Amino acid sequence: MALILFSLLFFLGLVNPSESRLSVNYYQKSCPRFSQIMQDTITNKQITSPTTAAATLRLFFHDCFIEGCDASVLVSSTPFNDAERDADMNLSLPGDGFDVVVRAKTALELACPGVVSCADILAVATRDLVTMVGGPFYKVPLGRRDGLVSRANRVEGNLPRPTMSISQIISIFAVRGFSVQEMVALSGAHTIGFSHCKEFSSGIYNYSRSSQSNPSYNPRFAEGLRKACSDYQKNPTLSVFNDIMTPNKFDNMYFQNLPKGLGLLATDHTMATDPRTRQFTDLYAKNQSAFFEAFGRAMEKLGLYGIKTGRRGEIRRRCDALN
Repeated sequence: MALILFSLLFFLGLVNPSESRLSVNYYQKSCPRFSQIMQDTITNKQITSPTTAAATLRLFFHDCFIEGCDASVLVSSTPFNDAERDADMNLSLPGDGFDVVVRAKTALELACPGVVSCADILAVATRDLVTMVGGPFYKVPLGRRDGLVSRANRVEGNLPRPTMSISQIISIFAVRGFSVQEMVALSGAHTIGFSHCKEFSSGIYNYSRSSQSNPSYNPRFAEGLRKACSDYQKNPTLSVFNDIMTPNKFDNMYFQNLPKGLGLLATDHTMATDPRTRQFTDLYAKNQSAFFEAFGRAMEKLGLYGIKTGRRGEIRRRCDALN
């Protein structure tokens, strides 16, 4: 009877067969030390490199938005294929995110070879690191398989750019089933991490005939940014924290900064003024609990986007190469 009911629900489109195979206890029997190995790995990495949490969170976003959460962003290019990680938008992805996944995969392959997917490792590492730096805990169902495709030409236009309009960014999220509120909540990830100077240079240098910087910036903040980024054309690695107040703590300070003119990117300023998004940026600035709850729900939803199960994926032996 239960099988008939499931078949009926599946036929009606009410059950996603991929999601139905996921479980928070997926590795309980096949890799009993999974959680402990993950925790040990990310703790050691975050202590050694405090930027790891932000790097991994960004890597997870870039992975899920292209092909779904299937670790396709981890694959290296070959002479026969330009992979996602070599697309222009992904060249600035910090190495710490890749490194923590490689470390976890190496340890897990020793404990339970051929069992744990790189996609699950990235999803759990992201959640645990967010929690470690003060963010909310949320559930991560496991059982994803690693994708079989990774192509650089699928990236452009499918990831938000700082130069895009709010309408364009809303559209990118909408086609993946995310509401405006979920988009704003996920943008709160900017509470940790940094952005390269070139991503906001047009807003602080020679903005107009009458103003050196975009009037949306706090004048003293803009002046500080010009000093910090003065050599960015010769040194493209120069960067600034997204949240200058509490850059290494996952909190709602990013949203509190926006009405003060302390947003870093052009999209930050627009999100704080556009009527479609402002109601949510204001809410999250006033209420950190509301932000954490919305962020956690949105991350759970994102983690299920485009996942691969069964023959649609594989368990890679190495995260940077297809089997």
